[in-house]
Amino acid sequence: MRQPVIAGGMAAIVLAALATTAMAQAQVTLYCSILEEQCREGAAMFEKATGTKVLMIRKSTGETYATIKAEASNPRGDIWWGGPGDAHLQAAEEGLTEEYKSQKLGELQPWAVRHAEQSKYRTAGTYLGALGLGINTEVLARRGIPEPKCWADLLDPKFKDEIQMADPNSSGTAYTFVATIVQVMGEDKGFEYMKALHRNVSQYTKSGIAPVNALKLGETGVGISFLHDVITQKLAGAPLKTVAPCEGTGYETGSVSLIKGGKNPEAARRFYDFALGTEAQEINNRLKIYSMPSNRNVKVPADAPDFSTMKLITYDTAKYGSSAERTRLLRKWDAEVKSLPR
Repeated sequence: MRQPVIAGGMAAIVLAALATTAMAQAQVTLYCSILEEQCREGAAMFEKATGTKVLMIRKSTGETYATIKAEASNPRGDIWWGGPGDAHLQAAEEGLTEEYKSQKLGELQPWAVRHAEQSKYRTAGTYLGALGLGINTEVLARRGIPEPKCWADLLDPKFKDEIQMADPNSSGTAYTFVATIVQVMGEDKGFEYMKALHRNVSQYTKSGIAPVNALKLGETGVGISFLHDVITQKLAGAPLKTVAPCEGTGYETGSVSLIKGGKNPEAARRFYDFALGTEAQEINNRLKIYSMPSNRNVKVPADAPDFSTMKLITYDTAKYGSSAERTRLLRKWDAEVKSLPR
């Protein structure tokens, strides 16, 4: 009579061991479009909490979108974390990401929930970041250039080769800039502005964080970037200042999305929940990266950009995150702006 009990007990032990082994062997491939240090920290925390191995690949937002689209017939990634929501919405519209209603949605700010609803739950908001100007006060003072307060100020010939921004084809930051200028000025005037600005841009970098790094090193006087990235370097001791342009400015809704057809969907859903939770969103506070968290339970630090002091536009994420509009604007920027001589 004791034999079945022993056998059953042994079976339970074996099953538990197999489950533990499976968890230890579980993995998830993460495409990450926030800062490298955020990506590494998040991956390490998730590995420690779940026992799931994270293969992390860091690329800019536009690069990640292009990769996911190119791999659509045989996805290599499982989850996409970070980067402005325009590209995430385009991916959602094109069927490149999966619907998922996270258990964490109830903890999010209303704007983050609206972002999820807008995408039919194929993405969700993880943070907000205001677009603006970073300036190196020492560089501008040394060269006798007045500090800009508005977008229009950047057209002054004194800023020749003193401005850096990223290429909107590879950078979500720079695409947010293109969409912002079009919304602030109207499309015709906006493109005329960007053509004139082109004469003063020293280079279009691949990544949106590159102009901030150039500012920190004193290689340029002005960088078009998200303001929280500038504040991080300012707090580290760089002679930097943030400017929210007087005409008005846009913002990003940082996002997280499940890649359709990913090989590790269960682990990807766990990471999605993690990205919307307090533990992951408090990474930014520890690293002094002060974007606005989407989880209501995460404290906003005193050094974060004060949105109430800025003239923020009503950024039309639905329109400028649509596949047709985003593709059209990028092609127009390539043809009418980037191709011009300087």
